[in-house]
Amino acid sequence: MRILLTKLKLIGDALLITPTVLAIRARYPDAEIVVVVRKGTEGILAGCPAIDRLLTAAAPEGKRRGRLNWLDDFRLIIELRKKRFDYAFELSDGDRGRWICALARARVRSTNAGVLPLNFFWKRVFGRVSDFGWLRMHRVEKDFLTVAHEIDLTGTPPPLCFERERAETSQVAIKAGAKCIVFNPGSRLPEKLWPEESWVALGRELAKRGCRIVVNTGPAADEIALGVRIADAIGAGAISTKSSLTWAQLAHLLYSARLLVTVDTAAMHLAAACQCPTVALFGLVPAGQWRPWKSPSRVLTALGEWGEIAAEDARHERPIERVATENVLTAIAELEAEASLRGEAARI
Repeated sequence: MRILLTKLKLIGDALLITPTVLAIRARYPDAEIVVVVRKGTEGILAGCPAIDRLLTAAAPEGKRRGRLNWLDDFRLIIELRKKRFDYAFELSDGDRGRWICALARARVRSTNAGVLPLNFFWKRVFGRVSDFGWLRMHRVEKDFLTVAHEIDLTGTPPPLCFERERAETSQVAIKAGAKCIVFNPGSRLPEKLWPEESWVALGRELAKRGCRIVVNTGPAADEIALGVRIADAIGAGAISTKSSLTWAQLAHLLYSARLLVTVDTAAMHLAAACQCPTVALFGLVPAGQWRPWKSPSRVLTALGEWGEIAAEDARHERPIERVATENVLTAIAELEAEASLRGEAARI
């Protein structure tokens, strides 16, 4: 059996496909599984051995697209058509992924239209369409059930996957040592940002308790600058990665870390894949859809799990700013207590 999965979304979304891939591999161990993601997101999937072939489609952003991107996509389609897939599943809910599935010449093409309905053309292209609503589901469940609608997948989706054996050490990890606390404060979306002064206050309090702080950021210049400022303000007990880590290196750091404190971003999902205890801070995003999947975690948000918002919070442009530092410290203590009860005190 040959199976194609397309997920042309952001980096964290790409990692959310791994439970479905693992479930397919467990049910059909001899299947050939090919995954297509956006160029630039493939690195976070390097830790999933259940993927037989990982291919990329050109990123849609203007600055990241070159004049010859169309040629790369043409070559991608040619390669996919040679496979003659039994199943092609479009999990991005977008036309680019639909075109890839349509042109891949699969025997069965399937997608979901329970929330974002298909027009007449796409209904004809996709002969198998699931129509369950997923607005109050985790996105892992949405992908899993879309595939399970057509092929026999039993049970519930497993955890995310980035195997420890595929993680890579780094100078940052060596310098930080075991059981550091990782901060991940950056995001390209302003509404996801927790106040810089809150990160500094949290870091100083943890440093007083003897914790080593590593401030990790993405590659954007403003994120790097944010990480450096936070680390410098915390003091000698903190270092900044300055965006020097690959996803495999960040996975290595998270496997040995005491815990992660992060905004809603790809690092949060990678921590879940590494089973690193996580305190996740959410803004104007339904935490129920994106929270850490099947890993030790606490979610802090001014909104309800599914985006409900109180009247006093509605007046704030960034409700995440209402998450108090004291609540983050409480969440950290709760995760430590849970780990101790599970007999995992060596981890935290």
